[in-house]
Amino acid sequence: MALGFAEIVTILINGLVIASTLFIVASGLSIVFGVSRISNFAHGSLYMVGAYVCWSVMRVLPAGIMWFFLAAAIAAIAVGILGLLLEMTILRRLYHAPHHLQLIATFGVFLILRDLSLLIWGPQELFPPRVPGLSGMVRVFGRPFLDYYWVIIGASILILLLLLYLFHRTRWGILLRAATQDREMVAALGVDQKWLFTGVFLLSAVLAGLGGALDTLRVPASLGMDITVIIDAFAVVVIGGMGSILGCFLASLIVGILTAAGTILLPQVTLALVFIVMAIVLVVRPKGFFGKNTGASWEDPSSVEAVMRPAGSRARFAWMVLIGVLAVAPFFVSEYALDVLTETVILVLFAWSFYFMAGPGGMVSFGQAAFFGIGLYVPALLFKYYGISMVTGLLVAPLAAGLSAALLGWFAVRSSGIYFAMLTLAFSQILWSVAFQWFELTNGELGILGIWTEGWASDKRFFYLLCLAISVGGILLMRRVVFAPFGYSLRAGRDSELRSEATGIKIVRQKWVAFVISGVLSGIAGGLMLYLKGSAFPSYVDISTSFDAFVMALLGGLQSLNGPIVGAIIYRALKTTLQTHIYHWNMIVGAILIAIALFMPRGVSGLIEDVRKWRRPATPPSAVLLPAEAGVPKS
Repeated sequence: MALGFAEIVTILINGLVIASTLFIVASGLSIVFGVSRISNFAHGSLYMVGAYVCWSVMRVLPAGIMWFFLAAAIAAIAVGILGLLLEMTILRRLYHAPHHLQLIATFGVFLILRDLSLLIWGPQELFPPRVPGLSGMVRVFGRPFLDYYWVIIGASILILLLLLYLFHRTRWGILLRAATQDREMVAALGVDQKWLFTGVFLLSAVLAGLGGALDTLRVPASLGMDITVIIDAFAVVVIGGMGSILGCFLASLIVGILTAAGTILLPQVTLALVFIVMAIVLVVRPKGFFGKNTGASWEDPSSVEAVMRPAGSRARFAWMVLIGVLAVAPFFVSEYALDVLTETVILVLFAWSFYFMAGPGGMVSFGQAAFFGIGLYVPALLFKYYGISMVTGLLVAPLAAGLSAALLGWFAVRSSGIYFAMLTLAFSQILWSVAFQWFELTNGELGILGIWTEGWASDKRFFYLLCLAISVGGILLMRRVVFAPFGYSLRAGRDSELRSEATGIKIVRQKWVAFVISGVLSGIAGGLMLYLKGSAFPSYVDISTSFDAFVMALLGGLQSLNGPIVGAIIYRALKTTLQTHIYHWNMIVGAILIAIALFMPRGVSGLIEDVRKWRRPATPPSAVLLPAEAGVPKS
């Protein structure tokens, strides 16, 4: 498609508007991670709350430019206070915790704020009232653009200059830059990091709220805007480099212009363009354009697990009894309960696939849904176009997921920490974009329907037994791998990469193999889910599915082989119960996730182990034999 000069100008100006809002929001996220190393998934929620508060204030104030700016300022301050409360009550207690606990806590905040917004403002999109002076048009080369566009572009440039001044010309900013490079040295110099981190989070929340408020004249306030902006903001921060304001600004320009150009030139892949660029940047420059070493890895040494041991005879007997009960359960439960039980068995396998990579492998992925979705969509597409059978589909699912994991893993395992997580997220979002936007191939959000089990498997009881057998077999095989030489070397590389390489272990190869195995397991789970549900939808590939795997594994505990099993069962039962009886169930799930991060860092399995130790009788002092009492003569 040939573009004229006017079309190019349209793309550039629309791209600048998108980039301006994105920079305001993403700059706060970048600052927080650069200084306090918090991966704040709730940052998008603060942006959403800013938009809602601005809308509410605008409904009360008179119409006018200055009144709109006052509403935006009030929204920014209100969100700043909210962010301050979150930091002081939750995040301050997690600064030295493993990053997966920080992420699960902020995800809990995300769920709570979304449900509170639903409770206060309702589910509908809220359009702000017209603002005189900002609703007119200015023509550039014959193309009309809203007056508001120039306001938000100017605001983003002003914020960029203020942030650069703050970071390079003030003592507080110099301390922030020093903390970004080496926060341990800053603490050794006597700087109170607690208030430094609090100030950073306050600034970040104000920027998020201001971005949401300024964006209300471009997009309506709605519940879905939180997840959209946080994914784009993470992409901007990673492309630009963690903690870099100039990098964040440059990445915002790239993302904004790409989005505007894709809307006109490539509407079928608009959503994927940003993540394609992010993936390319991370492969070429693993720390982004201006990223630097931050003085500590994303993984935390304190998260190293206790020594794993194979299950004892009692535990094996208990698991055999449980499997036996599950095997006869379908003949005694209702059809609805059987469907829930079948889905739970599949989710257990999916959670274990995440655990195998995140626990023994030490690779926390944000894109586990990618391989689950491949295992679901590839057989669905082959059925749609070629009518393949269920057996063939179940064989194709792990093969397709494994090949995809092999390709992505070849690049991903060379990154680590947040960069590894974001590269997997990019791949997952690319697949989601294809499933959502390529309507001719996948039917988009309408999904692929009518894919059911056949023959003997059409009986739900026998299909359940098939799922149970595959899940149990896959988990037993993975447990065997964990205690094989490969598993020991994988964990050695996770705990001490330098020592492992010094002993001759090929760390990158070990991680790559573990990545592929995890992808194969996820693909199997996706294939089973396809024939359970009889359909394939883009929602199975989006970030919420990846977070389900993340939450299930952490709920059970990453330090235990039984953790993902326990976590998947509890999480599925909890969601089923809450969804059935409570409308605002996300709020309760969010509170539970925060409680886990604060009070149960090793999950349910860790809590059970702590209770066992507490109940185990301590050895009394009188039972300790002195040498003479043990038959050794006194000297």
